[in-house]
Amino acid sequence: MHRAMAKLLPIVLMVVVAIPAMAAAASEVGFASADAVMRWMGTYRAKPDPARMPVAARALAQMGAFKETESSGAYLGFIAGVIGSNPSRADDLVGKLLAMPGADQWVIVRAIAYSGLPDWKRLMRKFAERMPARKVMIDKYLGGELPTLDEIPLEKHNPTLWDKVRGAFGGKQPKAQPLTFDQAPELLDTLWGFYFATGDERAITRMFPMLPWSRERDNVDKLTVGSMAKYTLVSNAVRNAELLALLKRASASEPKEVAVVLKEVVEASETMETTRVRREALGAIDDLKRKGPQSKRDLSTWGQIGQGALALGCIAAAATGQVQFGLPCVLGGAASSAALNYWGSQQ
Repeated sequence: MHRAMAKLLPIVLMVVVAIPAMAAAASEVGFASADAVMRWMGTYRAKPDPARMPVAARALAQMGAFKETESSGAYLGFIAGVIGSNPSRADDLVGKLLAMPGADQWVIVRAIAYSGLPDWKRLMRKFAERMPARKVMIDKYLGGELPTLDEIPLEKHNPTLWDKVRGAFGGKQPKAQPLTFDQAPELLDTLWGFYFATGDERAITRMFPMLPWSRERDNVDKLTVGSMAKYTLVSNAVRNAELLALLKRASASEPKEVAVVLKEVVEASETMETTRVRREALGAIDDLKRKGPQSKRDLSTWGQIGQGALALGCIAAAATGQVQFGLPCVLGGAASSAALNYWGSQQ
């Protein structure tokens, strides 16, 4: 027996030593396409593997996914979520992200700031010298000039009459308006990416105040963001019982204007009416575009609106394994007008 144990011991030791190495090797397996990354993101919470996140991010960088901030919001949110939900590994994860090209390192800076870590500024300072091309951006985050994800307001503040008078007579000019959800649809992508990584309900509840915008008939920016918030909640809740339960609970406690739309989301999810919601959203946007809003607006800017919002439909669909939903991937800076045309052709 002792001789048998002596023979087995080296084998057992080899297995024990090999397991970490095998796990590390598995984490380094690359991704062949952006679609492969999105599918992995969609199943991440079922089997979290934080070590693969830097591998995925480097692969996306090689594919040019971070060239345009407007079309990479979901990836940004996912990276931020993985960092934030793994505080003991945050330093190691960020260190491995630094292998990305300098031009793409903006996503590292923003992911640190969006991570929600209490000590995100320490993390930012630690790696600042290794991202010299992003010094200005880093300084602005550390100085509070750029907001974290939790600090971004819902909509733009309109200048008061007094602000305009002061500006007209040479007084102190009002500060530039901050980043807002109504003016930056890619932020909705970012919330979804964060949710895919963490399952944090706060990422979902932050979308709730946008839902009344799906009934907006004066502001095409708000209508686009609100419609996409509604559509993506339906398309994900259809296959996510946990998310559907959250929406049901919220529909009973949110303010009336939010609860009304939430109940529509729940009903559409339970009756599998994703296509109807998409068609209604597109119809409302197209109607506003054709007839024009009540207030003055330059509709020639339409083609510049909503790259992020249109992109996230593809992200949401791919994450649930349903690419055939009909919304295209507009990654790598593809024009949102082309995406809108594609979306319309799926009706």
